[in-house]
Amino acid sequence: MTITSRQLVEAVDALVPVGGPVLVHASLRSFGEPVEGGADAVLDALLSRGRTVLVPSFSHSHCGTWAPEGVRPERNGVLYADGPGPVGVPYTTDHGPIDPDMGTFPATLIGRDGAHRGDHPTGSFAAVGPLAAELVAPQSPADVHGPLRALAERDGTVLLLGVGLNRMTPLHLAEQLAGRRLFLRWGRVADGRVVTVEAGGCSEGFPRLEPVLRPYARTVSVGASRWTAHPMARALAAASAAIAADPEATRCADPDCRRCRDAVAGGPLGTFPLG
Repeated sequence: MTITSRQLVEAVDALVPVGGPVLVHASLRSFGEPVEGGADAVLDALLSRGRTVLVPSFSHSHCGTWAPEGVRPERNGVLYADGPGPVGVPYTTDHGPIDPDMGTFPATLIGRDGAHRGDHPTGSFAAVGPLAAELVAPQSPADVHGPLRALAERDGTVLLLGVGLNRMTPLHLAEQLAGRRLFLRWGRVADGRVVTVEAGGCSEGFPRLEPVLRPYARTVSVGASRWTAHPMARALAAASAAIAADPEATRCADPDCRRCRDAVAGGPLGTFPLG
């Protein structure tokens, strides 16, 4: 059996408003069957009826560096290494490389004509469609989550295609809204400077938030792939309230997880200028 473009469009129509923006996290392997047209067909279905598609297009493995000498924030979810570390290549928004674990779908999107990519050396988002430029414009080295806030302000949708809540990047924004400080990392910008940026931590405990998100979730199945849609603004409100009420709500199953320990404690200490 082959999954057709018609099936894809029908699934998108059931979950995403016409003309609306949608943040997509996708596993093409989850379909369990060949998709006619592959990743391009999935993207075309999502773009149908005037929609705009946003994806994470992170590049930490390419443009990230280790902490500069003398910069060692405490409670930062990382063990600082001594000696030489990754140098990082300068980041630009011209649709350069993304981290290998981002998968096929983001790589397909940033290769499209008309795609726009945010200005963040390690945690960029990219978009294509009528609202693409508006969604990524708020992002800068000092503001990793600008595109996610823009999506929420436009009544956008978060769509998980065959992946779980541990892949839902807006839940890192929910942590921030709940009062946690994001972790500090470092990346190299276009002019070669190393700048301090913010980044999310461990997400393996995010599925524990499913009960508070369930009332807003809608699902369909395409082949073996389960698609789940959440209205962005409602999901952020529900998740941030749950984290504020119980900081342990996002802790993963690993009792030694440094990132969870430091996040639950509130995130890094000290003041370090971003960007």
